Amino acid sequence: HFVHNLIHEEDEMEDNRLQNVGEQGHMALLGHSLAAYISVLDKEQLRKLTTRILSDTTLWLCRLFRYENGSAYLHEDNRDGLVKVCRLIINARYEEYASEGYSVFRSKQPVIYQSASCRPGLGQHLCSQLGLPLSSLCTVPCNTIFGSQHQMDVALLDKLIKEDLEAEKLPLLLIANAGTPGAGHTDKLGRMKDLCDQYNMWFHVEGVNLATLALSDVTSAVMAATRSDSVTLTPGQWLGLPAVTAVTLYRYEDPALSLAAGLTSSQPVEKLRALPLWLSLQYLGHNGIVQKIKDATSLCMRFVLHVEDELNSPVVLFKFSQEMTAASSGGSVEGYCAGEKEVLDSFNRWLGEQLVQLVPTSGVEVVEFEDEGTYIRFSPLLTAAALGTQQQDIEHMVKRLMELVPVMSSTVSLRQDFREETHRHAASLRYVEKLSWPGLGAVRYQPQEAEGLHESRRKQELEKLNAELLKKLQDLDSDIMFSSGPEFETEDDCIFIGMVTEDVDVSELVETIATLGKEIEESGRLLENMTEVVRKGIMEAELQLQRANEEKLMEEGMLRQLPLVGSVLNWFSPVQSSIKGTTFNLAAGSLDSTEVIYSTKAQASRLSLQDTPTSSSKRLQGMIIHCCCAPL
Repeated sequence: HFVHNLIHEEDEMEDNRLQNVGEQGHMALLGHSLAAYISVLDKEQLRKLTTRILSDTTLWLCRLFRYENGSAYLHEDNRDGLVKVCRLIINARYEEYASEGYSVFRSKQPVIYQSASCRPGLGQHLCSQLGLPLSSLCTVPCNTIFGSQHQMDVALLDKLIKEDLEAEKLPLLLIANAGTPGAGHTDKLGRMKDLCDQYNMWFHVEGVNLATLALSDVTSAVMAATRSDSVTLTPGQWLGLPAVTAVTLYRYEDPALSLAAGLTSSQPVEKLRALPLWLSLQYLGHNGIVQKIKDATSLCMRFVLHVEDELNSPVVLFKFSQEMTAASSGGSVEGYCAGEKEVLDSFNRWLGEQLVQLVPTSGVEVVEFEDEGTYIRFSPLLTAAALGTQQQDIEHMVKRLMELVPVMSSTVSLRQDFREETHRHAASLRYVEKLSWPGLGAVRYQPQEAEGLHESRRKQELEKLNAELLKKLQDLDSDIMFSSGPEFETEDDCIFIGMVTEDVDVSELVETIATLGKEIEESGRLLENMTEVVRKGIMEAELQLQRANEEKLMEEGMLRQLPLVGSVLNWFSPVQSSIKGTTFNLAAGSLDSTEVIYSTKAQASRLSLQDTPTSSSKRLQGMIIHCCCAPL
């Protein structure tokens, strides 16, 4: 209960995923508690049991993923297996490494080759863990003319290896992808394996597409991964198993070097890492494992009905795209197409965020590519098992896409019209260029009177006026979203217009914004004028009060102003004050005498006294009694 409170102390409404891991997830979590219990057994019993568990797990994984005669290393960090493999290769290629250490690299510097589409930071992590300089890392560019833009350029790789050999370096390892982290593309594994055999290099493969090796129908591009020297698998992600380790399968015959590299251990407790995965594989069975992977790949086929054979992958990338021409926008787009890529990227980010909110079980995510821009990625092998994605979720996502895409298309088409209409109201409206805003655009109401003010004063006035204008626009009965912009936006005096449908009249919308802004400006000017009038009236009233006090002093004299003497004089010789009452007229902005008001009331009272003598006499009696009682 205490740990539960620690988890939810910040947000009580947060979803507790541990309560919904499913029966197979509980089996994996049970393995961790069982491993702790088994670790206290007798040493001989522990050795036999852990050896059986690890050997069974290794055998099942090798058969399941078609990796014959392989050994398994289980690790928490999915990069740790590759680090241990690199240590194995270094021990094998440098005979004196065990005794001489890093000094053996002086004669021949090792080189590790990786793709430009590899996992970010993987090569740097290898160098830091192995104590190698970053110059030992060679990043091979991807194809730009022929083939996929996410596949390693094999011809260039061959050239780089030859150059390193001529420089008396040692090509050590090649890291290939069977499903790149971003696009899910598979390298040309067959040709890369031939190069590794030619130059005596270790060939390592990783990627989400390795999961399809468990299926009966496997593409030849992925099947070539079975020829590699090592592969890294992540069955926990593919099967939706929480707290299950990653696995690196490798082929090497010398157990001593494997032990020196850390791929095997003589400690039985270390072998207990396999227990959660062992239990999960037992529970799911071969058919259950294959069915889960098949269901995930079928979700992609459901989403994309026609896929080319060479691009057959359990990863789907899609994006919104629209030709921005004069015909589509209804006007000239000169100066606008320069930012077309950034505009489309912002729209695709918005689309991805909407799909995540509307269909959270879809597992889609927004990915960024340096050259191709923003895409939305659907990779059910990494998300479907954990989120429980079903066929109806895919249908729901497609339905939402059919609703969102027309709105995005109409908004992109009307952006230039909105810009031109805003320029027609240049006297009061300013178009604000915000290519990163996924909507119709941004404007600022800027009256001419504000131009002559001081910079700080002008900024305050603009923020105040545009904030009031935004509030009035939000109160309109309209489906258009008006906002102050994204959270990271630094400008506070802009009004951002969101997505619009094709039936929106842009000219009428801009006219409405300009009209409302003008009304707010005029009402503010009226208030300022009234404030000035009131201020002058108060100053005039103060002057009149000062003159009245001076006149009173002249009429009554100084003695009557003394508290005790003045009361005695007023008792014996009352004076009639000449001070007149005044009233402030807001409409005219002037001070008037109150004599007119009192004379009018007096006439009205005399008329009412003649009309109703009885009631008036009663009121008069009451007044007389009141006056008599007043001195008391």
